[in-house]
Amino acid sequence: MNEMIKHKIKHNIHRAVVSVKWIIFAVIVGVIVGLCGTAFYFCLSLVTVLRTQYHWLLFLLPVGGLAIVAMYRLLHNEKDTGTNLVISAIHSDDELPLRMAPLIFISTLITHLFGGSAGREGAALQMGGSIGNALGKLFRFDEKDKHVMIMCGMSAAFSALFGTPMAAAILPMEIVSVGVMYYIALVPCVISSLVAHGIAYSFGITNSLFQIHGIPDFTIAASVKISVLAILCALISILFCVMLHKSEDLYKHFFKNPYLRVFVGGCIIIVLTLLVGDQSYNGTGINIIEHCINGTVRPEAFLLKMIFTALTLGAGYKGGEIVPSFFTGAAFGCLFGNLLGFSPTLCTAVGMTSVFCGVTNCPITSLLISFELFGYDGMPYFLLSTALSYMLSGYFGLYRSQKIVYSKYKTNYINKTTH
Repeated sequence: MNEMIKHKIKHNIHRAVVSVKWIIFAVIVGVIVGLCGTAFYFCLSLVTVLRTQYHWLLFLLPVGGLAIVAMYRLLHNEKDTGTNLVISAIHSDDELPLRMAPLIFISTLITHLFGGSAGREGAALQMGGSIGNALGKLFRFDEKDKHVMIMCGMSAAFSALFGTPMAAAILPMEIVSVGVMYYIALVPCVISSLVAHGIAYSFGITNSLFQIHGIPDFTIAASVKISVLAILCALISILFCVMLHKSEDLYKHFFKNPYLRVFVGGCIIIVLTLLVGDQSYNGTGINIIEHCINGTVRPEAFLLKMIFTALTLGAGYKGGEIVPSFFTGAAFGCLFGNLLGFSPTLCTAVGMTSVFCGVTNCPITSLLISFELFGYDGMPYFLLSTALSYMLSGYFGLYRSQKIVYSKYKTNYINKTTH
């Protein structure tokens, strides 16, 4: 009996030590990545202001692309696969170098300064993941604990940059293996997310809380309309993923040399921008999302953003895919709402989170983002649309290293990568 009591006491002490360890390191990751994410936010804001003030910077996009390729080659990171590498490092033990952090930081700034169409949160995931992994190595963590550190870094970076700590805490645990949640990382990710958000907030960075006024009653007719929108958003998310992957494949097929590839891609973006007549589809396009919330959008906006983003990232420019997916969903949702005469503002919000859910296969994160960005009044609409988009988007995804562990349609173990 005494031996049993001693064993229980020893076991409880071990649990307490492990818990304290993760709290301490989650705070460390939150502080370091939070500061990096905050710096990234302000630098991106600066280059965006410069681009909007000096439109001629667009014509330097091909030169900026050459600089990006040269940097990656100089640091022997030319085979970098971006966020795919971060995800595969968690479930496949792939090497995640620290140099990814400064590379993605600088190259994303270059892309945005000269008018490439890309996001920022995907870049933040890479930066946070590589810093978290480096800290794990520094303190000699084993492989499984380093995976948790990577997820902590991802949470912290996303939280600092996007200002949604709830969604940021869950995203890394949900995005790696669809159907399986890494709950071992729950407490560390929550703490690192909250710490990073607190640091960003102390520097004046707040999330974009969009007000949705006049939300319709959740009736059968309203639910049918939102269901149709969610189904269409699932199809849009599939199209977006296919365009991103195929554009990269086509670039590599026709232009074997990465310098030529990125130069040609930059020239294509310049020509398309001149044809459009403005720079609405360059950069992140968050200002267009705000117009969509107010109920105004060009009918072709959602398609043009997908084209601009696919041609930018496929050519080798760096940045994220998440904000462009928000843009696409917002523009399509607003268009849908205007055509049906059904609350374009609500449809914009539903479109944003539905397309995001479809491209990331992260329904819980998508639901939390909808609450943090739009409040809880539209809860039944967000809940229904997120569920439908997740199911109907199939096995497509932004990240080819993402694993679909369990089928979306049966309780079957399939363990396949996304298309």
